[in-house]
Amino acid sequence: MKTLRYHLLLLAALSFLASTASAHNVLIEAESFERLGGWVIDQQAMDQMGSPFLMAHGLGVPVADATTTVNIPATGKYRVLVRTRDWVAPWKAPGAPGKFQLKIAGRPLKTVFGTKGAAWHWQAVDTVDLPAGPVTLALHDLTGFNGRCDAILLTTDPKFTPADDFRRYTAEPEDAGEFDLVVVGGGMAGCCAAVSAARLGCKVALVHDRPVLGGNNSSESRVGLSGLIHQEPYPRLGDLVDEIGPIGHWNLYEARRDPESPRSKRIVAVVEKHPEKKQHNAGPASNYEDEQKLRVAQAEPNLRLFLSTRAVRAEKTGNRITAVIGRNIVTGRDQRFRGRLFADCTGDGCVGFLAGADFRVGREAQSETGESLAPDKADKLMMGVSVQWYAEEEEKPSKFPVCPWALQFNDKIVKPMMRGDWDWEAGMNLDSVADIEQIRDHALRATYGYWSFIKNRSSHKDTFANRRLVWVAYIGGKRESRRLLGDVILTQQDIEEQRPYPDASVTTTWGLDLHYPHPENSKDFPGQEFRSIAKVKKIKPYPIPFRCFYSRNVENLMMAGRDISVTHVALGTIRVQRTTGMMGEVLGMAASLCTKHGALPRGVYQSHLDKLKALMQRGVGQQGAAGGARQANP
Repeated sequence: MKTLRYHLLLLAALSFLASTASAHNVLIEAESFERLGGWVIDQQAMDQMGSPFLMAHGLGVPVADATTTVNIPATGKYRVLVRTRDWVAPWKAPGAPGKFQLKIAGRPLKTVFGTKGAAWHWQAVDTVDLPAGPVTLALHDLTGFNGRCDAILLTTDPKFTPADDFRRYTAEPEDAGEFDLVVVGGGMAGCCAAVSAARLGCKVALVHDRPVLGGNNSSESRVGLSGLIHQEPYPRLGDLVDEIGPIGHWNLYEARRDPESPRSKRIVAVVEKHPEKKQHNAGPASNYEDEQKLRVAQAEPNLRLFLSTRAVRAEKTGNRITAVIGRNIVTGRDQRFRGRLFADCTGDGCVGFLAGADFRVGREAQSETGESLAPDKADKLMMGVSVQWYAEEEEKPSKFPVCPWALQFNDKIVKPMMRGDWDWEAGMNLDSVADIEQIRDHALRATYGYWSFIKNRSSHKDTFANRRLVWVAYIGGKRESRRLLGDVILTQQDIEEQRPYPDASVTTTWGLDLHYPHPENSKDFPGQEFRSIAKVKKIKPYPIPFRCFYSRNVENLMMAGRDISVTHVALGTIRVQRTTGMMGEVLGMAASLCTKHGALPRGVYQSHLDKLKALMQRGVGQQGAAGGARQANP
């Protein structure tokens, strides 16, 4: 029998057992269930609540049971406590959509969980008689509407309930090894940084908190790659992006600009064979080619990949990081990743935050930056989180439940659509790190409410009779959170005035694309917006200074992605994923120079800039594949 993790670190904590010295306690973290069935692991808010949790994401259809086997230490009467919540309760919405039961030894308990409490809490039931030895547990979903379970406690103490901060991680992390570069975050920026450094001779760890690579460009969030690659002054930057990333909308756009090249002809042939690849966002899972990113990473002998591992702590000596502690989101096991250099490619600036790096959130005031697009006063408004979705036309009619707990629509505000694209964007007035569960849940209420209305009560319901909601993201696609500050903070003026920097590197081509709550959506749903508008100011291609890619106060920390050193306004152009992927390529090059010459990132600018320019001129694509397009999987 596979051994289940019982939160050994917790059981070792005296605070947990102090009042129950003679009692038997068995704690089961839900994410460690041996078979997840149709439940999914959600780690997005684990920094706030202490742990990932399981969620029944069935789009209104109950999902298959999650099951596991535990060992009961002694025969007796055990109280059952389940840590859960009613996820729509913060909005005082009627009904409780996330209902589920717990089965013990195949028999469901009478209590239905997920029906009360806006906050995470322990919901207790009466005692059950359990024999010593193995017993099966199952989470049985009743609705398909995102019921969630954090942990289960079986205890012979008739009064004991753990405190909210019951987790105690006191065990020494296992040693994962020592590396030249530890890359945290496996989106396009992190994948490119890790592979680039590995190809240039560095020993690299790539640490990512989801089971698949790609970040926003994975099958979990389904945001297409945007921006142009292969730009002057370094046209080989982008070779690795092209090799790792899926063929899609922007590849076709570039191919049409140069239709006679062999690369362009290969791209056109692939898209003609797979026309679904024209769908940029919220497309079929195959469009995002998770397996391609995995293949490229696993092919590098200098690269070790650590999936489902989230950075939870940084260790420092002086102004340098010595190690990052990563926690596996399934097993709870902690590992120490020792390194000489670290790259924060998390988007949220997680490593920088843990290490005390200088950072900024929200919008700077115009008086501070001089940017014409900045507001008069600084504020905390951020570009939001997209929770995309799509539906398909089928041969037979399908039903969708009535959702009184969701946002409520009417025919005046409903426009028929089959897809929720980038502009289904929530949380602009919230913190996309601290409030991510609330932001995502609000977006789910919007999607389910829309689909319930259009299927059941709208004037379009006959048209939608054969249309079925087939995919809704549960991992939010973020645009903005923390921005780590470097020796240069890129501004609107730098870009528009084409200010020259000696360390010009990755060329950004996307406009100054800033998002705001949609005025009509704000009118229809005051204070509960879930749609956005984009205000875009075109730019000329602009090479970003390398000094935006490392921290100004943590000496061995670099960053690539939307957490680099820019203002809120400048973030509008650099945040798209083909651009961030090129940043990763440059980080890998810089890491190789640091390793070779015993330098720090700032030292690359000060003493080895000519060598970095030579590497950027050469690129890190596979030999013979530079500028070429691979064949997509059929």
